[in-house]
Amino acid sequence: MLDLQGYGWLLLQGLQMTILVGICAMMMAVLFGLLGAWGKFSPSKLANWAANTYTTVVRGVPELILLLLVYYGVPKLIQDAAAAIGYEIRVDLNPFVAGFITIGFIYGAFCTEVLRGAFLSVPRGQMEAARAIGMSKILAFRRVQFPLAMRMALPGLGNVWMVLIKATALISLIQLDELLRNAKVAAQATREPFTFYFTASLMFLAITLVSMIVLKRAERWSRKGIREAV
Repeated sequence: MLDLQGYGWLLLQGLQMTILVGICAMMMAVLFGLLGAWGKFSPSKLANWAANTYTTVVRGVPELILLLLVYYGVPKLIQDAAAAIGYEIRVDLNPFVAGFITIGFIYGAFCTEVLRGAFLSVPRGQMEAARAIGMSKILAFRRVQFPLAMRMALPGLGNVWMVLIKATALISLIQLDELLRNAKVAAQATREPFTFYFTASLMFLAITLVSMIVLKRAERWSRKGIREAV
């Protein structure tokens, strides 16, 4: 059993928090990705501009800067805005909420491009056939286009997840007790940084290996009934 001078439990707690943050952030990323892909396909110039600006800015600014802007900058902005209209308030963001929303927002830009490519990969004839048998546009999207696009997007979304789960380590800077922060606490207490940082790296590697196995099985499941080209 993982003991590490009595600090093994601390790393395991951090591992649980890291996985929880990663899952919540990935759900947010897919949501932002769907909204971004919709904006890129939208005939509305405003929606198209907003989606393109979102993906360009987010992919061009370091993740750490965005995280610090959200956690430290947003509360100050709200407090200053309230003070300008005569109110004095104190705003403190929950590190967990701020962390997974910010990470999800950042990787939503990458999901946008993955989903955009997946929707473009769906043959137009599939939708035409669905409409020809009487399906409405919304029903055809829900039953035909969306499932096909998600099947094609699965490998790309898997890659986003692999990078996202490592990016959760950044949240240690906003005092969330995730894996890296707990490893730092244990390393400082025992003065054995190599032991605890190396163990933390092995835990991140374990998450990646398990994720690869799950994603491969998910891809095989999604290809059931699909005839592969020879």
